[in-house]
Amino acid sequence: MAPPHVSFARGLRVRRLFRQGDGRLLVVPLDHSVTDGPLGCGGLNSLVGELAGTGTDAVVLHKGVLRHVDHAHFTDMSLIVHLSASTRHAPDPNAKYLVAEVDEALRMGADAVSVHVNLGSDQEARQIADLAAVSDACDRWNLPLLAMVYARGPKIGDSRAPELVAHAASLAADLGADVVKTDYAGSPEQMAEVVASCPVPVIVAGGPPQKESDLLAYVSDALRGGAAGVAVGRNVFQAGQPRQMAAAIARLVHGAWYPPGPETLEKRLSLTN
Repeated sequence: MAPPHVSFARGLRVRRLFRQGDGRLLVVPLDHSVTDGPLGCGGLNSLVGELAGTGTDAVVLHKGVLRHVDHAHFTDMSLIVHLSASTRHAPDPNAKYLVAEVDEALRMGADAVSVHVNLGSDQEARQIADLAAVSDACDRWNLPLLAMVYARGPKIGDSRAPELVAHAASLAADLGADVVKTDYAGSPEQMAEVVASCPVPVIVAGGPPQKESDLLAYVSDALRGGAAGVAVGRNVFQAGQPRQMAAAIARLVHGAWYPPGPETLEKRLSLTN
């Protein structure tokens, strides 16, 4: 999985992240509570427990939450500790800043870390510098880096414009990311061009809430465009049945190939049994 120049320790952790051995990755980000507030009354421990055993490869959490999450949930999932933060109440919500360090995440048992950068933000310079600094620390500590890079700012029109998505992906790779999470470029053909121009795996963000059949069609399109997987947060934890939704997405990412269509979630799930 890891290229020859990657150290043994970092390569081992990358292999753990891509645990299915197929080069595909399903990540469920659960860092939204810092940005938007509590995810629900059930608590993150319960939610992480629901995702265990579904085919989800990794979850993204902030450092403080780890005190309240059962480590037994991570038998078959990796832990990515998110180092960036901002809230929707800030004067510039696109201005991300670091709230944890790589060695701190490693002490907490992280298998990888993630950093968020918004190209076009008024604070873009700081975010790019933070990404570079985290990349250097990841090299020092042999920890994989997931860079979440998007085109978001006052002068950005269409954040899914293929040239902007390609720029976001290439920036992440150029500064040392092992995996890039970015926006979908609008079509499988346009996504294929983004993937072809990026030397590291590209996974696509899940985007705003959408109905089940539309989400699964969206995931199928991203995979057909060459994406190495998806990172789906809200569309999983806000679903009526988060466990079943995660399992359905995992089946697309790691399993049989189903064309987009009007099928219900229940029908697609029945094909996994």
